[in-house]
Amino acid sequence: MGQKKLMKGNEAIAEGALRAGCRHYFGYPITPQTEISHYMAKKMPGLKGTFIQAESEIAAINMVYGAAGAGARAMTSSSSPGISLKQEGISYMAGAELPGVIVNIVRSGPGLGGIQPAQSDYFQAVKGGGHGDYKLVVLAPSTVQELYELTIEAFNIADRYRILTMILGDGIIGQMMEPVELKDDEEVQVIEKPWATTGSGMTREHNTITSIYIQPEVLEKHNLKLQAKYKAIEENEVRVESYNCENADIILTAYGSVARIVKNVIKMAAKEGIKVGLIRPITLFPFPKAEFEKYAEVPKAFLSVEMSAGQMVEDVRLCVNGKRNVYFYGRMGGMVPTQIEILNNIKEILAKEGK
Repeated sequence: MGQKKLMKGNEAIAEGALRAGCRHYFGYPITPQTEISHYMAKKMPGLKGTFIQAESEIAAINMVYGAAGAGARAMTSSSSPGISLKQEGISYMAGAELPGVIVNIVRSGPGLGGIQPAQSDYFQAVKGGGHGDYKLVVLAPSTVQELYELTIEAFNIADRYRILTMILGDGIIGQMMEPVELKDDEEVQVIEKPWATTGSGMTREHNTITSIYIQPEVLEKHNLKLQAKYKAIEENEVRVESYNCENADIILTAYGSVARIVKNVIKMAAKEGIKVGLIRPITLFPFPKAEFEKYAEVPKAFLSVEMSAGQMVEDVRLCVNGKRNVYFYGRMGGMVPTQIEILNNIKEILAKEGK
């Protein structure tokens, strides 16, 4: 049994992290994710946890490095400019194979930008925003319930693979309120960490956490190990929702809050005799390649709808591999695509493709 509670998206993330066993949170306030810090500051003392408002985003990610290296479940959160500041620490943690959870409630940019929602951090999240050949697991919830559930799963994945996992949201989903079902017992995996720097008691060799490998032969071997891990994640951790794709005239792809808008567009299009499908990646890495390959020759065309200048659309084109045209529709700067805009774009594409 559990309970339903009306929660803001940011609060659902924080509650999910606490129920996943996170007892170490380090962050710095920035709109539109500050409620995560507020929630952690309020709840951590009663759980004998650690909340620190760091002096900067750079300090916060390095505190996560230290806690994760000692085997603790640790987390930080921020919004776009703050995530940029964390990139060096993220790369260091990736190199040291340290698990942890990072939340990015994306705001519009570039630069300081504005506090309105955007999806323009896709490249940064999925392609590795810092230096070196590394990946994060990137989860893209589209409901407040998913924010809660996927935050718990983010900690499980992070520990399972010794990898950083990112929750990629935006200013809409972070601020909106929906009922969330909270279970009494969540599926929290307890994973042994024999590599952690917990003190040897002089009974074993010392554990060393590092991302420094001076000899190129050694560093290449380490990189090959990381790439093998990413390949295993691609094989085992893909999450995707497909909706209405069989015999679709056109298949749209969207993630996060934009996917919610697209689902309403599907209903509007159906009233006009247009069958629209949706492929919603829930994991942006690993990207659901097989799902796009499965439906590559079904529709007249594909359309990627994003709050960006066109970022995920590149991965969709790679997956479809020229079998159909892949179009893009996006808004930037905090503007949100409307249902009628998307529907009109669908009609234009189908006219062009000769429906």
